[in-house]
Amino acid sequence: MNGAPWGGSEELWAGAALNLANEALLVAASVHGWSPPHERVVGLAEAGVTVQQRLSSYPLWLRAWRKILRSSKRPEDIQATKFLSSISPTLVVICDAAASPSIGLVEECVIRKLPFVTISQSNSEQFWPDDQVASAYRKLMPAAQRCYFVSKANQRLFENQIGCELPNAEVVWNPFNVSFDAAPLWPTLTEGGELRLACVARLHPPSKGQDLILEALADPAWRDRSWYLTFYGEGPMRHTIERMVERLGLLAHIKFAGFVTSVEKIWTENHALVMPSRYEGMPLSMVEAMLCARAVLATDVAGHSELIDDGVTGFMADAPTVPSIRRALDRLWTRRMELQTMGRAAAKSIRLRIPRDPARDFANRIKNIADAS
Repeated sequence: MNGAPWGGSEELWAGAALNLANEALLVAASVHGWSPPHERVVGLAEAGVTVQQRLSSYPLWLRAWRKILRSSKRPEDIQATKFLSSISPTLVVICDAAASPSIGLVEECVIRKLPFVTISQSNSEQFWPDDQVASAYRKLMPAAQRCYFVSKANQRLFENQIGCELPNAEVVWNPFNVSFDAAPLWPTLTEGGELRLACVARLHPPSKGQDLILEALADPAWRDRSWYLTFYGEGPMRHTIERMVERLGLLAHIKFAGFVTSVEKIWTENHALVMPSRYEGMPLSMVEAMLCARAVLATDVAGHSELIDDGVTGFMADAPTVPSIRRALDRLWTRRMELQTMGRAAAKSIRLRIPRDPARDFANRIKNIADAS
């Protein structure tokens, strides 16, 4: 992705690359250039991965020359294409933080007859391509060895967006940042005690919907209830969210904890996760909360309903709207003394669905594809 130096969408390819490099396989990675590079990118280089850091733009004179030549390729795609030429890969893995990989890179792989797979890390009803772009994807995506999605819902939406089914599509899991056997202690919750909720996500309302949960909690019915919500994470819109908290009169109920290195520590202090997302893939924070035996309240977008059994392991809001989230919150409040039991059910359910080591699992998948190419 190019919106931030690192995020959940980078964990899978990076974890797989590290696994393969540790097996003494030759691995190269072309990433968006940041100054300084993220520590995880530095770690890959130190492990023996050849890293290209792409520039997002060219000097003014070169941009003008490309305009004269009417080149439509993005500067980053051109650099990545040159990188492909220099390394002659056995298999190319194209990972995108959204639903659709770069057409330019996919087309290069098809033209050069390079075996490739794609990873789509999220999707949204807002991302529909126009007819020309959809037609290009219909021609190119079936040429992939595999088209990986992080949820069936994201896959179905993308197939609708481009107008064809993808028989080469598969669901893949992202690595998580807690132990598979995590079991943090349950923070005491009594009938008259304080309910502690956590929202673990990048501070970015257009995708993560922090504004929706705040408006729902500003309802008069919640004024006299004993509760606290902590936002974990950083992002480009923290100040705006802080101002919203103040304007809604919620300062006594809301805290910003920033980025926290220990996810399990979050769940020694909180009773449930709230995910008011407008669009998603399959958020790590939800998987991690369930592994830590915590119930989840989430909007019915992307893969949320594929993991949450409404009323059993969590609560589903019908849509990313304030009224829907408010109704789900009220159900959570009514059943707050059952949250520990629901969390245990969530922990059992998630362990039946996900691999113990998703990065290793994915590394094995693509190594098998490479060996067969």
